[in-house]
Amino acid sequence: MIDPRFLSLPLKHSLSPEAIPLQVACAMAHAGPDPPIMSASPDPAALDALHALARRALCGRHDRLTVLGLSGAQGSGKSTLAAALRQRLDAEGVPTAILSLDDLYLTRADRLRLGAEVHPLLATRGVPGTHDVALGLATIAALERGEPSLLPRFDKARDDRRAPTEADRAPARTRLLVFEGWCIGARPQTEAALAEPVNALEAEEDRAGVWRHTVNAALAGPYAALWARIDALAMLRAPDFATIVGWRQQQERALRKDVGDCPGLAGPGVMTDAAVIRFVAHYERITRHLLADLPGRADCIIDLAPDRHVTRIAMAPDSGPPME
Repeated sequence: MIDPRFLSLPLKHSLSPEAIPLQVACAMAHAGPDPPIMSASPDPAALDALHALARRALCGRHDRLTVLGLSGAQGSGKSTLAAALRQRLDAEGVPTAILSLDDLYLTRADRLRLGAEVHPLLATRGVPGTHDVALGLATIAALERGEPSLLPRFDKARDDRRAPTEADRAPARTRLLVFEGWCIGARPQTEAALAEPVNALEAEEDRAGVWRHTVNAALAGPYAALWARIDALAMLRAPDFATIVGWRQQQERALRKDVGDCPGLAGPGVMTDAAVIRFVAHYERITRHLLADLPGRADCIIDLAPDRHVTRIAMAPDSGPPME
């Protein structure tokens, strides 16, 4: 049974689809059949749109590195789409690499230390403040110099960073870096927006607001510097928050299956469906904020249906870098 303490409080000021409380989202997620299993290939329309944006961003930059940001909620298909784009561009002679924000998570030991010294919720990976931003900036800087670079990788089953010997390597003279993640491009919220908790997790475990203010400060500081390296930004927009909950649970079921097939992969990062509900509550505030704020700033918006097929694509005019 799901612990009711971690279900969202009703939101007072919005009835928009993306403002559905997590309590309702969970009920909706379990009301019908699971969303279809994610295809190993992305929707062709999404790939074509992202490819067009990448080509536009590369234009006129000659041998300089271009960073393409890909922002999308958990389970939206970012990794699948990024891998397909890399394959297409590599075939076209454009050396391409992928860096996931998830792979920049602080080590488990570092997050446990944050949890002990700043706020207990910072021990859980995910929100701004739990990534090694300096590592991300250093990786991009190395690629800008034309150097081959190790790409950090994070093992979610073990909830810890992989050893450098397990890292991937980006080729020398990489032309395009696809930088994908769930909160790419997120901006800090106002003090007024931080005043009220968005769910029971915040209401009961962050009563003084220390956690959400720490996360917000990270967005205003180190993460803003990381987002500033992005030359073009695409958004995979989920239809609503309820869908995101279902997608995330589906991801975890796949991970549990992998662990079942290979018990040596088991670790503290593998979650049950009930644990996913609490986990998603950590992401809820920024996810809702992104659904409302990012579409007005992205260069390309790819709207997704619950089964992840594309329902609409909007490409902004070529007006330069999207980040502020």
